Amino acid sequence: MTQQYVLRLYVTGMTARSSRAVNNLRAICEEYLEGHYDLEVIDIYQQPILTKGEQIVAAPTLLKKLPLPARRIIGDMSNRDRVLLGLDLVMPGHAAVKP
Repeated sequence: MTQQYVLRLYVTGMTARSSRAVNNLRAICEEYLEGHYDLEVIDIYQQPILTKGEQIVAAPTLLKKLPLPARRIIGDMSNRDRVLLGLDLVMPGHAAVKP
């Protein structure tokens, strides 16, 4: 059984970089985690209270809350290999495998 992924993507408004991050991450999630993820996109300008305690120092920032271990990925999610590695969907030096 595939684990449910809980992801939070922190962005700063709908800038080009933020939009790219959302689109890139959604494409990865649909391809590798279809039906097994919950993605919450949080605009830190509109909902600054939701960043409290998360130590967000740059945006876009993706937090993988579940499954553990928690992970943090910073950037526009265009480096697919880095995102897959950060989501534990690929092991270093191996090809990505859909769960």
